[in-house]
Amino acid sequence: MRRRWLPALGLAAAAATIGAMFVIAPANAAGGVSATFSKGSDWGTGYEGKYTIANGSGSTLATWTVEFDLPSGAKISSLWDGSYTASGQHVTVKNTWNGNVANGGSASFGFNVAYSGSYAAPSNCKLNGGSCAAGGTPPTTTPPTTTPPVTTTPPTTTTPPPPGGRGAPYLYMGWGSPPNPQTVMNATGVKWFTMAFINASGGCTPAWDSSRPLQGSADATAISQIKAAGGQVVPSFGGWSGNKLGPNCSTSAALAGAYQQVISAYGLKAIDIDIENSDEFENEAVQDRILGALKIVKQNNPGIQTILTFGTSTTGPNYYGNRLIDQSKALGANVDVFTIMPFDFGGGANMYNSTVSAANGLRDKLKSTFGWSDATAYAHLGISGMNGLSDQQELTDLSTWTQITNWAKSNKLARLAFWSVNRDRGCPGGGVQSACSGIAQNDWDFTKVTAGF
Repeated sequence: MRRRWLPALGLAAAAATIGAMFVIAPANAAGGVSATFSKGSDWGTGYEGKYTIANGSGSTLATWTVEFDLPSGAKISSLWDGSYTASGQHVTVKNTWNGNVANGGSASFGFNVAYSGSYAAPSNCKLNGGSCAAGGTPPTTTPPTTTPPVTTTPPTTTTPPPPGGRGAPYLYMGWGSPPNPQTVMNATGVKWFTMAFINASGGCTPAWDSSRPLQGSADATAISQIKAAGGQVVPSFGGWSGNKLGPNCSTSAALAGAYQQVISAYGLKAIDIDIENSDEFENEAVQDRILGALKIVKQNNPGIQTILTFGTSTTGPNYYGNRLIDQSKALGANVDVFTIMPFDFGGGANMYNSTVSAANGLRDKLKSTFGWSDATAYAHLGISGMNGLSDQQELTDLSTWTQITNWAKSNKLARLAFWSVNRDRGCPGGGVQSACSGIAQNDWDFTKVTAGF
């Protein structure tokens, strides 16, 4: 496990997606296109579902829309690889990045459903307005002319990942000459920040750095500035050091209540639990308490995204990371994104290769635990690096971070973060600093790259 030189160093990001403009594709050719539902894990109060759209029509399916009905008492709690709207029990899902399905190919989207009583599968499936069964005959549509007809959908949420929110570097208002967030937003185009760190103030009461209140603090002012500029935040709980909520809250319900205070204070779309050190990450009882709390948070806040951020080896999660993932399934925690911090390896001279190796190790663990495909595992996976020099003098320069970002984009990872915006300023030869990266760079170079993720 890495050692940090900060009061509470840690990493993460995340939160909810917005629908955009969609061109309505020609209806499914009879006998050629289908949408099939399959059910994954079920934890008694919820389950993971998936629809696979298969195209055997003889031509490319340019876009798709799947509609279905959930039984009474059931609702979507998160959805990925698509954007969705819900009207009562009727759910409509449109493609995001995965709409261009070649003949003979397929696309899919996954989702979690919270339910009470007995499980019942979705019903009344429609694909592009017609039957979801292969061979169904949908209504015909007018082929596009020179300018295709365009339908605008209202803003919708999907987790993971958020537009702009997938790239959310850490901003820490209690350390390292914190910059004005609007200055950074205007210079880089970044829209999301992961805000560090919320810990315990007087038992199970949340506060920034255990001392600054949720309202009336520099942190609250920064959040207001970010939102006024059209952005959003992901508060991060924990970090390497400090008096943390996980050990101080005696039960999962109490801990969920502390998380809820923060969610309610800022109207959040996502939270990050940066679980580190021997008091949380290496304490199995506290691991389980955190997972139980996240399960309650998901039940009480439909659509919110939950993120776990933790350390890693160059080949993937260690014993405690593997346990955290296994227990998240066993306890039905319904975690959306598992994020590794691929630095402070005690080695790792080639930070691109080490980061990719660590991320693929996490991918393989998620696949074996949850039965996911590569694509689904990547859609639940995040990277949170350290710009410039790490605590152990590992070097991630701008070129390397750009490589990491491009790899994360090409594999459609859920999130990308780094520690930190405070350090995203040049000081060549300065060593490991709280207010600069220790290398030559322009202000906010790493943030600008991350904003494009």
